[in-house]
Amino acid sequence: MTIPVRSGAAPDPVAPHRPDATGLVDRYGRAATDLRVSLTDRCNLRCTYCMPAEGLPWLPGTQVLTDDEIIRLVGVAVRLLGVTEVRFTGGEPLIRPGLPAIIAATAALTPRPVISLTSNGINLDRLAAPLRAAGLDRVNVSLDTLDPARFTELTRRPRLDAVLAGLAGAAAAGMTPVKINTVLMRGVNDDEAAALLRFALAEGYELRFIEQMPLDAQHGWDRAEMVTAEEILASLRSEFRLTADPAERGGAPAETWLVDGFTDRAGRPARVGVIGSVTRPFCGDCDRTRLTADGQVRACLFATEESDLRGALRAGADDEELARRWRIAMWGKRAGHGIDDPSFLQPARPMSAIGG
Repeated sequence: MTIPVRSGAAPDPVAPHRPDATGLVDRYGRAATDLRVSLTDRCNLRCTYCMPAEGLPWLPGTQVLTDDEIIRLVGVAVRLLGVTEVRFTGGEPLIRPGLPAIIAATAALTPRPVISLTSNGINLDRLAAPLRAAGLDRVNVSLDTLDPARFTELTRRPRLDAVLAGLAGAAAAGMTPVKINTVLMRGVNDDEAAALLRFALAEGYELRFIEQMPLDAQHGWDRAEMVTAEEILASLRSEFRLTADPAERGGAPAETWLVDGFTDRAGRPARVGVIGSVTRPFCGDCDRTRLTADGQVRACLFATEESDLRGALRAGADDEELARRWRIAMWGKRAGHGIDDPSFLQPARPMSAIGG
């Protein structure tokens, strides 16, 4: 079912609170089965489109969920709320010391969810094998340029070699397809679309381009400066022949195309994706729920409100009560992110604090 992003989608006229359902459903008929868990708001890069050079005021340690608290809330989501996929994000999740134990505990849940990770790739070369052994299924690595000088300018850290080593380490550990996330910025790296795809095809990685979203700490996002999905595709088609992917998209955020004449590491047709969050929104099929590092439920990446689970958990709430609160939080999910609406307000939290 596709739901309009802005207006015209009427909510179900049942009770204004949660429905009598076990899963994380909302008033528009969507069910959240994909949980994004931020493990930390800290990061070892300082990407210009994410945060200032000096970093941000990090969450105090006492406010961040402990490993055991994360494991418990993930268990509530999987066992009681119908979540089937869990993705760990940050900040940078690889800097969380307890990450292997968190993944192992998640993999031990019944039913076992699909477990993935979004990372900048630094230190992934040495962590990929133990994380894979703990139960990690897939990994997405952020990579916006192949030029060392440009990478240093964008991230304010000279770590391109470390990111490339992380990608290779993930592939060697068997976490295929290894996916790359790329944000193109006008006048910065928008000339690298084809080169990045050539690199991904040569290495057997799967590339995803993402439209830059209004989630920067500086609140400097300008839609006129954003490289759109159509522009990205036009740039790729100048060098590659792309065919619409016949596979069912479902709730996946990326539209994908087959790259004619190329295959991946498993011999399957190579794919490239574009996540057009701004110009080609997929809100009508969204199946995500988010848990921040300090224990807040977010129904949408662009939500301006949150629901506290940490307070209830630390006050002694049992699993059923935590599940009830989570259901209520998701029942109020809006029809769409509303970026095109004149009343749109950028979330107070930046992407590094929300989790991807």
